[in-house]
Amino acid sequence: MCGIIGILRPCPADEQIPALDGLGGRLEAAADRLAQPARGKEVLAVLEESCRELAALELELRGGAGSVALRRCGERPRIFAAANRLGEQVARFEERFDRGELGTAAALGERFNRGLVGLKDVVWAIRFDRLATCERSWEMAPGIDNAAGIAALLSIQQALQAIDRMEVRGRDSAGLHLLISDHGLADDEVEGLIAERGDALFRRGTVRRVPGALSLVYKVAAEIGELGDNVRELRRQLQADALLRTALAGPTVRLAVLGHTRWASIGIVSEPNAHPLDERSSTRKGTSPEEACFAVLNGDVDNYADLMAAEGLVFREEITTDAKVIPALCGLRVAEGSTPAEAFRATVASFEGSVAIAAHFSGEPERMHLALRGSGQALYVGFGHDCQIVASELYGVVEETSRYLRLDGESPGNPGNPTASRGQVVTLDLGRGLGPAAVERRAYDGTDLPLAERDLRHAEMTARDVDRGGYPHFLLKEISEAPSSWAKTLRGKLIEEQGGESLRVELGEDSLPVAVRRRLADGSLRRVLVIGQGTAAVAGQAVANAIRELLDPDRVPEVRALPATELSGFGLRPEMSDVLVVAISQSGTTTDTNRTVDLVRGRGAAVLAIVNRRQSDLTDKADGVLYTSDGRDLEMSVASTKAFYSQVAAGFLLAFALADAMSSATDGEGADPDRAALDPSRQALLAALRRLPEAMRDLLSRREQIAEIARRLAPPQRYWAVVGNGANRVAAEEVRIKLSELCYKSIACDATEDKKHIDLSSEPLILVAAAGLIGSTADDVAKEVAIYRAHKAVPIVVASTGDDRFDAAAARIQVPRVHPQLDFVLAALAGHLFGYEAALAIDAQAAPLRAMRSQIEQLAAVERGGSRRGSGASTESPKVLLDVDPLDEMRPLLRGPSKEFLRALENGSYDGHLRASTAADLGLLIHTALGHLPLEGFAVLRGRPGTPAVVLDALHDTLSVAIDELTRPIDAIKHQAKTVTVGISRTDEAFLTVPLVREVLAAGVDRDRLTYGCLRTLATLDPVVREVRGHTRYRISGDPRSEHSSIRVVHSAGLSRGLASRTASRPELRGTKRSVARDGEVLVARGSADGRLFLLVPELEKARTVGLVLLHIDLAERATARSGWREAPPTAGCSCSCPSWRRRAPWGWCCCTSISPSARRRLSCAACSAATAAATASYAMR
Repeated sequence: MCGIIGILRPCPADEQIPALDGLGGRLEAAADRLAQPARGKEVLAVLEESCRELAALELELRGGAGSVALRRCGERPRIFAAANRLGEQVARFEERFDRGELGTAAALGERFNRGLVGLKDVVWAIRFDRLATCERSWEMAPGIDNAAGIAALLSIQQALQAIDRMEVRGRDSAGLHLLISDHGLADDEVEGLIAERGDALFRRGTVRRVPGALSLVYKVAAEIGELGDNVRELRRQLQADALLRTALAGPTVRLAVLGHTRWASIGIVSEPNAHPLDERSSTRKGTSPEEACFAVLNGDVDNYADLMAAEGLVFREEITTDAKVIPALCGLRVAEGSTPAEAFRATVASFEGSVAIAAHFSGEPERMHLALRGSGQALYVGFGHDCQIVASELYGVVEETSRYLRLDGESPGNPGNPTASRGQVVTLDLGRGLGPAAVERRAYDGTDLPLAERDLRHAEMTARDVDRGGYPHFLLKEISEAPSSWAKTLRGKLIEEQGGESLRVELGEDSLPVAVRRRLADGSLRRVLVIGQGTAAVAGQAVANAIRELLDPDRVPEVRALPATELSGFGLRPEMSDVLVVAISQSGTTTDTNRTVDLVRGRGAAVLAIVNRRQSDLTDKADGVLYTSDGRDLEMSVASTKAFYSQVAAGFLLAFALADAMSSATDGEGADPDRAALDPSRQALLAALRRLPEAMRDLLSRREQIAEIARRLAPPQRYWAVVGNGANRVAAEEVRIKLSELCYKSIACDATEDKKHIDLSSEPLILVAAAGLIGSTADDVAKEVAIYRAHKAVPIVVASTGDDRFDAAAARIQVPRVHPQLDFVLAALAGHLFGYEAALAIDAQAAPLRAMRSQIEQLAAVERGGSRRGSGASTESPKVLLDVDPLDEMRPLLRGPSKEFLRALENGSYDGHLRASTAADLGLLIHTALGHLPLEGFAVLRGRPGTPAVVLDALHDTLSVAIDELTRPIDAIKHQAKTVTVGISRTDEAFLTVPLVREVLAAGVDRDRLTYGCLRTLATLDPVVREVRGHTRYRISGDPRSEHSSIRVVHSAGLSRGLASRTASRPELRGTKRSVARDGEVLVARGSADGRLFLLVPELEKARTVGLVLLHIDLAERATARSGWREAPPTAGCSCSCPSWRRRAPWGWCCCTSISPSARRRLSCAACSAATAAATASYAMR
């Protein structure tokens, strides 16, 4: 996945710049107010008043005007000091609440929780989103003191921070383009720099001068590195650029920023391929010298090669990304006379695939153009205080604003033209104003889509939620926050009594409503079902165990956990008024869980929700809601961890509250609820709940010990498993999920005692969850571990500190002992840490391979006339073509990393994750490249000439395969992200509802034999087909491309049934049918003998045509505007030389009207005939 950021900000006017006199004093007063003693309702008043005042103050600091005011403010040191003190007071305020000094959570209610979160948000925004961001922006150019320049620096800094946040989705390269207008520089001031920095490959430092504007680009491409490295390098380039400082010194300078962070899917990782790209990447003449275009892309343009051929585009060989077609085609359309907006819409409408695109033109510095199509991408337009900010992730805009518009890439904008109008094209124009007024939105077919208030949304996250801090990965940060998430979930709900001698759980009515308490007390609720999906379902097992332990089994005989889909699919009863459903969801938007909740509520069940997000869908469906952590504990890593802990904590609280509610009813023997609450075993468990975060921190401090075990044992093992029994089975299930996500393993999870009966023959690495075991149970598990080891498995045991039973283990991870019912939580935490460190260890094995590939790519760049400025990952060969022997130069560079790899390969370190065929190929190629094997041997083994360039090409390609096998991105999931990137938009399913497609399927065609292109063509032709009068289905034998293929009729219906077929007497495949079968394209034509209109549709199996369907059709007299078609010009005077086309085309149109003049000139009669419907479809889509 990739990330897009764009910012448009006007120059602030003098009257917009606020006076910040007294700001330091106001911040100090707010800090003093929080320090004052208060309790109960006074606390709520202090909290809400502080939030209001600080929110107003934060608003003054926003935008370019706020940055200017702050830069010019005389008491800046006092302001920064007061803000830091305010942050400290908020932390102390929270600590006072945790100690019970402000009142209980039950007494203060959810109103307090919302207020506390809001206070922390606004204080964070002041300290970091405003003050720290402004300070960092000034550091880039300390001499800039004009208002326009200060505002421009703020835009640059905000773009850098957005890229830094979005790098979690892809980080092999990054780029930032600055379009600077009204800079006031004379031509002679930049002429020399342009000559020096006028790189046609648009690499770092490239300068372009276009009328009225200056273009500067900064790029970095480096596969080897950490999150944050790319932004640091971009910032270094910006700080070192004297031209940038000179340009921003202009009194009325304006700046438009377009940035990108990339995870390569098409094209090698290099600076020429890093986005943004400009229109000069194509060598074809015809682009307008008056209008430069700069663009970025998320996703893949699936048909980019076809577009290059159709338009005659020839790109410089260094630029291999599919994104190159965007600015190139926009430039061509502008050169042909289109406006930039028209050029952009025409360009994106020609693309296939799931894409998000942003572009701007040099002649329109106040505008930015956006396009979104398909389900795999996203674009958000944030309406800032004084700017429009665009990002492909919501956390790219929330630093500046919480109000945003999300583009819709799937819903048809025009019901009358559903296929062509999917996706949206947006123009942001500061000339129209700020906010929603600046937005002009259209569907892909040009249908106007005016903005309404319902289209605008409010973000539930802030920049505080997505700050990575000093951690190398979000996953490690979130694992490290697990103790805090657990403690926050207990906060204010686990109450001390009798001077701290006892504890009790107190949940407010919003969590456990009175009506549910009554049903528990009177015995009408006799079944408890805990549901969720994924990690939430695993946490549900722990919650069900806790409830089962604490509730009276005579009154509640059934307590069990199951996936929500299992309940909705197989467990529903007509009447469920005796059921309490506990629904667990991190987001509150899990479709399967929410649907199940609707179904059980409709049958009379009571529903309580354990959820992390306020105002989510699930909170509206449940009778009561128990929030985890502080009700907004976001996770950036795809692998969710801390949500599991807070869900388990909430489940234990709920179990105690349910038990208390049930015991509030007196039975015949006169039960004493207070006595039950003081039961020693109950009090021990409550004390352990409160003590667990400290034990979790203790375990986190042992991370390096776990890392050593993971580095030593994880990489060499190909097969893995996780086992556990009792409560540890929950830990095993949770760890299995995370190991699978992080390490790309299909991992078994079994009961500890069952493993010896299943698959020990695979000699797997087995992670044994055995925390908290005592007595004979622990002895039995120790025996199982010995059996594993005897069968050459590699058992790693997670056991409590001091447990020395597991000497047979290959390694032991010791965790603190807390309570038998809670120790499994520490086993899960140890498993999470092991998974993180194992993924790092596997990924580190690719380091020498990345180093070798980088050297090959740098050499290729040098030989092409470039420089060693870009390196990194690749999905295609750089095609090293050298006049001299490249191996002589490469051997010294390859020796170090190749020696490291070959040594590790020999000792078995790569056995677990590198395929044998890949390892064998690499060994052969490395030894050949180093001269250990003769080039002649390569030719014998590979069947290709053994030249130095061919060997390096083959080595480069095999290195890429090996790197892909070893890469573990940690915060993203490689194959999940790749699935999104390649553009799976699923629009083909929508085509199945189109009447013309249904007619083809009704003729007996298997849906899987219709290609996406055929479906799209049929859907586009559907509006002009008035009636299908009959069909004939043919079967083709042999290869349609050969002279010996034949065709026969399988079935006929309607008008076709009474017509004689030539194939009955002459079965050879020839003429039009052969053309369609050979090319696999839909064709509309008129019969040469009877003049009837027909549509031919190919059936393809494994890329070969195996059948045809012929539909006899009638066309509408004239296509309506509703259909999305427009009347084509007459064929008279057309430059197409294909007379057969004009004879066959039923509507008298020529394909030349549907394509560009450049493609028309190269279109032969054969191509014209084969492309009939496809070309017309392309025209109709435009």
